[in-house]
Amino acid sequence: MKGEQKAVIVLAGMIGAGKSTYTKLISDALGSEAFYESVDDNRILEKFYEDPKRWAFSLQIYFLNSRFRSIKAAFLHENNVLDRSIYEDALFTKINYEEGNMSDAEMDTYLDLLDNMMEELDGMPKKSPDLLIYLRGSLSTVLNRIEKRGRVFEQIEGNQGLLDYYTHLHSQYDSWFASYDKSPTLIIDIDKHDLENPADAEKIIAIVNDRLNEVRSEAVSIR
Repeated sequence: MKGEQKAVIVLAGMIGAGKSTYTKLISDALGSEAFYESVDDNRILEKFYEDPKRWAFSLQIYFLNSRFRSIKAAFLHENNVLDRSIYEDALFTKINYEEGNMSDAEMDTYLDLLDNMMEELDGMPKKSPDLLIYLRGSLSTVLNRIEKRGRVFEQIEGNQGLLDYYTHLHSQYDSWFASYDKSPTLIIDIDKHDLENPADAEKIIAIVNDRLNEVRSEAVSIR
């Protein structure tokens, strides 16, 4: 199967949805390069969890810049899987604004910068991903996965504010996905699939390949 499908694929989904795991599975199967959102190199992320009101704007600008760089590189290479992309970025900023972690001025500044970056992407030879995969699941599933991967600053035990943040973010994901219009999409129900099970992993690869074939057929018929 390796190398059969050349495409730019972006993953989307809640914190803890398994984007990095799915990214590795799909990129290995398709023979493409994986782009991972770095946590270890991010000096702001843990500070944000400690003090969201102080660090939300700085964190969103950091992520926006990182995701802009990644999507540009992916569009030039044209054979990549990204575990999160710039298209999802505004949702996190919106949640932080609604949570009171960002001011009106900071939100306006962020949106102006995002619009500027999106205009730059529109000017590239490849202007959008071939497929966005939404990893959709229940809040209990993502909370269990957050607990399992064990990053201390992500844990909700004794932190009602963080649980409220996760709950708020999760409640907005379906609406965000419904409004996404940059590329064809695919929903994978993470409540029903466990990638530690080889049969489930094989099924996911088949689903992705089938959807990519549909996308290519649709593109040919339009031409």
